[in-house]
Amino acid sequence: MIIQAQGIEKSFGTLKVLKGIDLEVAQGEVLSIMGASGAGKSTLLQILGTLSTPDAGSLRIDGTDVLALGSKALSQFRNRRIGFVFQFHHLLPEFTALENVLIPAYIGGRSEKEARPEAEKLLDTLGLSERMTHKPSELSGGEQQRVAIARALINRPAVLFADEPSGNLDSVTKADLHKLFFDLRDSLGQTIVIVTHDPELAALCDRSLFMRDGLFDEKA
Repeated sequence: MIIQAQGIEKSFGTLKVLKGIDLEVAQGEVLSIMGASGAGKSTLLQILGTLSTPDAGSLRIDGTDVLALGSKALSQFRNRRIGFVFQFHHLLPEFTALENVLIPAYIGGRSEKEARPEAEKLLDTLGLSERMTHKPSELSGGEQQRVAIARALINRPAVLFADEPSGNLDSVTKADLHKLFFDLRDSLGQTIVIVTHDPELAALCDRSLFMRDGLFDEKA
């Protein structure tokens, strides 16, 4: 299992957002997590992605007990083993598509000589071979999101987390992006966990879980 979470709890003040989440995700699985706003989806994703710490519970990612890591080791683990794609791509406007993709590789200590061919291959795979030298302002919304996906994949993460990745796209671009996730699974064996409100995307996934009031709803 790439993800093994048990008894995950999280509160903000007196509000208990997660009430004992258990979750296992297998290698190469595409999992969607749905639920109404406030159900705890994004909080869970932040914890699974090591951006937030639970109040209780255990979490292993790719065999590593991430809750036992110190801050520096956790940052290194996150850089190398976890990829993130958000609704808003957060590309750096002053850099080209290729340069944006290379940034996590540089942070991880890889040289340009090593990382650049891989970044170019990723962008080519994502249909952006002609757009590598363009800055974000020169790209469409769908192209910017594909650059963000390439950036998330450059360090070959164990798991890719996506939070409403198609929520800001038109219907045609959204459909293309949805297909892309499954192409990545088929070509790279990529494990992907997606938080979404989109029932069409959830229906495509290998498994879809529904959150209600801080727990997975077994009846949904």
